[in-house]
Amino acid sequence: MTTATATFANHLTYRPGKIRNRVLWTLQILLGLFFIIASGGPKLVIPNTLADNAPENLTIPLGLLIFIGLAEVAGGIGLMVPRLSALAAAGLSVLTVLAAATQAFIADKPSMAIFPLVLAAIFAWIAHERRTTLTDLRNSLSR
Repeated sequence: MTTATATFANHLTYRPGKIRNRVLWTLQILLGLFFIIASGGPKLVIPNTLADNAPENLTIPLGLLIFIGLAEVAGGIGLMVPRLSALAAAGLSVLTVLAAATQAFIADKPSMAIFPLVLAAIFAWIAHERRTTLTDLRNSLSR
């Protein structure tokens, strides 16, 4: 086996250490619950109230608001499912970057974009650390 092949093989079988794994699961559970209960849940339970209370420069169609709520709840659940954690983290990373862009450019409040960008970085890190679950998921679906 050549050095390049060995390095590639080791890269595919990467698993985080015990402490890092605990930190990741703690973050995944906390962020998953946050997105289910505090972020996506209200968009599904009281979408009309949220749409009515939105600032004038940030009008979101009701259907889009519900879609975002569904994506956030699905991502929150996916973070807590071992086989889906990397995929959910990647999806939530994209979602939070789009939320930051919305805050910065459409709502014209760039200071409000900091929190979604921090979340995007955390989700990107989780997706990177859990990248082997993508390979495991692909292998289980291709059988």
